[in-house]
Amino acid sequence: MAFRFSWVLVFLVIHIFFWIIWQLKDRKRDSIFPNASEKVRTVSRLNLDKGRIQWRNRLILIGLALLALAASGPQIGMRVRPIERKGVDLVIALDTSTSMDAGDVTPSRLAKAKFELGRLIRKLKGDRVAIIVFAGSSHLYLPLTTDYEAALLFLNEIDTDMIPTQGTALSSAMNTAMNAFTEETDKFKVMLMVTDGEDHEGQAVELATQATKSGLMINTVGVGSAMGSLIPLKGKDRNTSEYKRDRDGKLITSTLNERILIDIASAGNGSFFWFDNNRDTHEDIALAIENMEKKTISTHEFSEYEDRYQSFALLAFGFLVWGFVMPTRPRRKS
Repeated sequence: MAFRFSWVLVFLVIHIFFWIIWQLKDRKRDSIFPNASEKVRTVSRLNLDKGRIQWRNRLILIGLALLALAASGPQIGMRVRPIERKGVDLVIALDTSTSMDAGDVTPSRLAKAKFELGRLIRKLKGDRVAIIVFAGSSHLYLPLTTDYEAALLFLNEIDTDMIPTQGTALSSAMNTAMNAFTEETDKFKVMLMVTDGEDHEGQAVELATQATKSGLMINTVGVGSAMGSLIPLKGKDRNTSEYKRDRDGKLITSTLNERILIDIASAGNGSFFWFDNNRDTHEDIALAIENMEKKTISTHEFSEYEDRYQSFALLAFGFLVWGFVMPTRPRRKS
């Protein structure tokens, strides 16, 4: 037996203590009014039954004791109930190429993506989440987990220096995403590819079509503006002229490749979103995930004590009502 609010039992102990004192004092009394005159005693004996009064008081005290016991939240016995987790497996593939440092989205493409993804992770309920980082190559940065706090910590540490091989290998990120799932029979698998869409391999659309056969839905998120932006060199002030240049010394302007991201999303049976200063936010993606059909991903049994305060509360109510309505007049002999 256990108690949900064990500190309430202190009032029960105090209650029993005063009950014992009252019982000891009551035994020393000869009548209800020990100091009254003989006339008053005679009248009281005719109209009040001492035995009934004592029983009424006992019933009320028992009712109060049971009420204190019920308030302590008694838990008796054990029950085992199944716990089901319904959701989807979400793999976030985040582009960490140097073009994500472009400032056409405030404060930068990568910072904007991390901000929105962080808010998305906080809204997940029961879904597993994994994180992939990719540039010229891709790596599983965080395996599938329901520990959202850990996912946020990993997300905050992502920057464009994580992968030395530069480029934007979208197909490599898709292959890594498909390998991130622990079982081949996994269903309701969702990939969220967050990038500026510069595909340096050109096989992403074909691979997205193949991925749908294994149950993977691919959503794409474009980060950037239609006008594009220069790519600042790492550690340089963006207000200066220190920007990335090509081999001929010309400034490189990075623009969002919207077309390829729409084609990938279409081939992957997903949707296309666009992160910039005035377009989609994490709420649009969260709504799309919430509207998806959920599957019971895991089930386990959970043992807990069974609450039994209802029985004690019902008994307390019965004793209190009985005590208050019990007559104290002696029975009249016919």
